[in-house]
Amino acid sequence: MTDPTRRRRLHYRPTVREASGIDTDPDAPLWRAAQAFRLVTLVYAISYQFASASDYTNARLSWFFVALMAVWSGASAVMLAAETVPRKYVVLADQLIVIALMASTRLVSDHEWYQNHQTLPTTLWATNAVISAAILGGPWLGIASGVVISSASAIIRDQINLDLWRDATAPVLVSVGLALGLATTTARRAHRQLEQAVRLAAATEERERLAREVHDGVLQVLAMVRRRGAALGGEAAELAELAGEQEVALRMLISEQGSGATADTGGQSVDLCPLLTTGASATVSVSTPADPVILDRDRAIELAAIVDNALSNAALHAGSGAKVFVLLEDLPGEVIVSIRDDGVGIPDGRLAEAEAEGRMGVSKSILGRVALLGGTASLHTEPGEGTEWEITVPKESSGSD
Repeated sequence: MTDPTRRRRLHYRPTVREASGIDTDPDAPLWRAAQAFRLVTLVYAISYQFASASDYTNARLSWFFVALMAVWSGASAVMLAAETVPRKYVVLADQLIVIALMASTRLVSDHEWYQNHQTLPTTLWATNAVISAAILGGPWLGIASGVVISSASAIIRDQINLDLWRDATAPVLVSVGLALGLATTTARRAHRQLEQAVRLAAATEERERLAREVHDGVLQVLAMVRRRGAALGGEAAELAELAGEQEVALRMLISEQGSGATADTGGQSVDLCPLLTTGASATVSVSTPADPVILDRDRAIELAAIVDNALSNAALHAGSGAKVFVLLEDLPGEVIVSIRDDGVGIPDGRLAEAEAEGRMGVSKSILGRVALLGGTASLHTEPGEGTEWEITVPKESSGSD
């Protein structure tokens, strides 16, 4: 055991996950894959140029445009993958350059050729502009880019007629924009969930570390003050009692944080365990299951009120120095709460006398509430041997409560 009197300082230390971190850009893998696809389509476009150059009316000019396409492919791939320039500007330039290169087909070939063949950079290479828009702005921007690029292709090739519907360019480009946009949205959502999981894991690790620090330092100091103060008596005994209460409260806080108790988020169902553990003190010990005990909010609040009333009665009538023990059991279809004290007990006939005097703490606050919940309550007590309530309540309302 460490020396409780030595000073301890709690320093924040980053966890392993915090130190390693995660990729801050959820789109980065998609951008890298898109640029790899861009380079593959560049190879295809150049091979198509070798096959088609002899059919152009101005082959030398066509090679100039192909060179521009190659330069832009490399430059845009670097800028989009590494984000050396804001991606929105690169994507906008990508749309304009693709349309301009497609339009250049009219400068290097005659009407008959460009009406019946692909535009100069090839439709496959033009798809890169749609992919970039989809990754940047999601499915709607991807679809919009697909519509714009396919419309430009149809106008440049002079295909705005009934034959347009035989061309697969528009459906392919729009489908690519939709698919990549949805993939981007999914990737971003998964990244947010991963960040939340990492933050939760880091918080849990830090909480556990702080709990160990508190256990080794603060709790041991409080325990020492409680023991020595009780031994000294007098005013020191009062200090010992206060230290004992704070020790219990701190232990309960650490226990709740470490157990992963379900937080009350305002829904229709709540965890009963935290509602009961709030009643713990130096004289009241509360034991609950490790797993959450989920009940309808109204039923959980009513059951917690029953327990609070029983604890109040014990504090008033069990006698000074009496200890109270609360046990929650989670059974299939029902919960059982036991409230036992080691006090003076209840004399025979005392409950009937209290009810006749108009004191309804037991008959109304305990028995009445239990009946409304459709449960049962049994009381076991003997003079000098303490009192025990055993309350059984179904988890769900029977419909007639």
